[in-house]
Amino acid sequence: QVQVVESGGGLVQAGGSLRLSCAASGSHWPIGQMGWYRQAPEKQRELVAQITRSGSPNFADSVKGRFTISRDNAKNMVYLQMNSLKPEDTGVYFCNVDGMYGTYWGQGTQVTVSS
Repeated sequence: QVQVVESGGGLVQAGGSLRLSCAASGSHWPIGQMGWYRQAPEKQRELVAQITRSGSPNFADSVKGRFTISRDNAKNMVYLQMNSLKPEDTGVYFCNVDGMYGTYWGQGTQVTVSS
């Protein structure tokens, strides 16, 4: 069983920055793709960014040019650097990782961007 824990959320003013971190533990096999999703109130969960084990990133159009994603395979960690934040970036951010036997989710971390 893989445990996934996010950290780094908080309250920030529009135009500010936040860095989210996610740690995956308990896997006896290399972690595959890692990613971040977010869910705003009364909206569906949506992909923000994801990164393959080899480091190839993919971003939602809404965050391109503002967010970057990186990972540390030795530590089984993934990071989301969020710059130029907008109020519409507000939501609960979830980390998602692909393990050998399935996909695992964290509990989420709240990001609130005030205007």
